Amino acid sequence: MLVDIDYWQHTINPEKAAALVTPKTKAILAANVNGHPAHWDELRALADAEGLILLEDSTEAIGSTYKGRMVGTFGDAAVFDFSEPGVLLAGEGGMIVTDDRDLAHRLRYMRRRETAHRNTVVITRTLPWQAGMSDLNAALALVQLKRLPEILTRRNLVIAYYDAAMASFEGIKPPYRGPGAEVVNPMVYCVHLGTRFSASGRRSIIEDLDTHDIDASDYGQPLHTQQYYIEALGEALGERRAGRGSCPVCTKTADRVLALPLHRKITRDQVAFIVETLKDASVNTGAGAAIYL
Repeated sequence: MLVDIDYWQHTINPEKAAALVTPKTKAILAANVNGHPAHWDELRALADAEGLILLEDSTEAIGSTYKGRMVGTFGDAAVFDFSEPGVLLAGEGGMIVTDDRDLAHRLRYMRRRETAHRNTVVITRTLPWQAGMSDLNAALALVQLKRLPEILTRRNLVIAYYDAAMASFEGIKPPYRGPGAEVVNPMVYCVHLGTRFSASGRRSIIEDLDTHDIDASDYGQPLHTQQYYIEALGEALGERRAGRGSCPVCTKTADRVLALPLHRKITRDQVAFIVETLKDASVNTGAGAAIYL
């Protein structure tokens, strides 16, 4: 089952998650979205009450904290992806962290298939996964991990440039930080376009920015509107053909979120150029003020 999101912080809505738990439910998979931690107190309480496994995706929020704890420490296991456009890049690969020693042992066993684990040449005793990370990718990740405080400091400076430049937009909504979210480290810089914008209007803005070599994009297509999930979960989604009605808050939000470039080498002047170009593009689309409160 796919669960709708919290309108303000865009993470899974705990109340809506609770309403969808059935006797068949085995786990809750919740993500920290674009730097913002999920409602971990409520999700942990729900998982414990229902006897469910709680899995945490922390790819988009490396270094963020919630009530004094780092993301990646709230689930029974947490995952991190080290591919673009994340904060910690290794080309490809990722990491699973857990306090469960038995689970860690099983994950290490499943990560790489070895001849010693086979009954015969072609038949294995477990699923034949081959998910090992190359030494080169791991080395890249380890070097960046040591430099993570420096990387995050520089990225946060760029975010401050964006926030200052965006303040001149009429009706700008300041970046939201929910209760308990002490440190928020976004993966990309997101702008929420006004209610008069549609998904097609956002696409026009992206195309306009592209003519100025600004790499803007949609933030992402919601899972419940992707064809694979529509076909796999059609009846559960409620709208087999479209899927959009099953998670209305997510749909509304996703249609108007615009992702702007964010990396540690962007300068103040470049941010100013990006924001000024965005202003012009919003006017060209015919909507005046592009941001809503």
